[in-house]
Amino acid sequence: MTHHGNPADTPEARGPLQVARRQQLLEALQRDGALRISDLSQALGAAAVTIRRDIAQLAAEGLVRRVHGGVALITPDGAAPADPGPAAVPAAGPDGFGGRTLGMLVPSLDYYWPEVARGAEEAARELDMRVVLRGSSYESEDDQPHLARLLDRTGVDGLIVAPRMDAPSTERTVGWLHRAGVPVVLLERTATVGAAHAVMESVVTDHALGAATAVRHLSSLGHRRVGLVLDSNSPTSPHVRRGWFEATTECGMAADSTVETLVPDARSPDRDAVLDGVLDQCEATGTTALLVHADAEAIALVQRCEERLVAVPRDLSIVAYDDEVAALGNPPLTAVRPPRRSIGRAAVRLVADRLADAERPAHRVVISPSLRIRESTAAPRG
Repeated sequence: MTHHGNPADTPEARGPLQVARRQQLLEALQRDGALRISDLSQALGAAAVTIRRDIAQLAAEGLVRRVHGGVALITPDGAAPADPGPAAVPAAGPDGFGGRTLGMLVPSLDYYWPEVARGAEEAARELDMRVVLRGSSYESEDDQPHLARLLDRTGVDGLIVAPRMDAPSTERTVGWLHRAGVPVVLLERTATVGAAHAVMESVVTDHALGAATAVRHLSSLGHRRVGLVLDSNSPTSPHVRRGWFEATTECGMAADSTVETLVPDARSPDRDAVLDGVLDQCEATGTTALLVHADAEAIALVQRCEERLVAVPRDLSIVAYDDEVAALGNPPLTAVRPPRRSIGRAAVRLVADRLADAERPAHRVVISPSLRIRESTAAPRG
């Protein structure tokens, strides 16, 4: 039978191999005072992730303390241990995090995520920490190699990660993160692990609330049919759809009597035809407003409206979701703005709190987006 519980409960974790390895680790620290993970991995013949797991357990027992890229012995008199070399932590700042390094992996470095990263960098700087940023891809089949390099080559003290959640390797990657031996916070993702579905720490935007806020705004203007256009490739789209559906129902609208369409990305030869189909459906169903995720799709739809002499907002109100470039549209688009910078800041604070208290309960932070009202929404004609 396959064992799905906490790795610390496996026979190997309880057995003599782990006991002996941890005893060897402590003996090495007694001799040298402080060591790098890479040195311990080589000396003990164990993978770096295994060494980090041992260190996490010994730190929880109050026998060692983690330093950047390594581990130091806690001496009875509180004296500082010997410097393990270049990977050792510098003198701690006022919050005790000085010199700590956080690894950050996001699926894009040119849309949505740069502002998240800037928020993380701001919070890290306030704590005298630093962030090492890496980019993956929405098409990545396996995020684990990127993460392993951050841990093993950079020696980070914590991970802030937005992994792909629909890849064949997702379950394995999430399990690997759970066993990494350093604090891990998921960005705009949630996950549980093990038979007990233990919660991984996360920071997410309440995208459903953002979509619902947009629908309520349109309802307050008098719109009775509010359609939905979604980016077919975005992991955010299901949450936006849920909020749209719940809010249209709450406002007494029939979601099935309006437009609901998935739009392919800009590289698809079918994109213009799909956008034309959206406008055809709006006319056929009497739909007077649309919530469109994301900005690129909303601006492309406005351009199709111009070509077909459909006036925005007189004939059709449009709310974009993301607000990366919505304000640059013609007209400037009303948009839901996720709290990108706050997401990054909150993730760093979660890692810092976990470093300060390894036994604290798992936290899942949900942050509300805001609605920026501009010129693309108005009361329907007639």
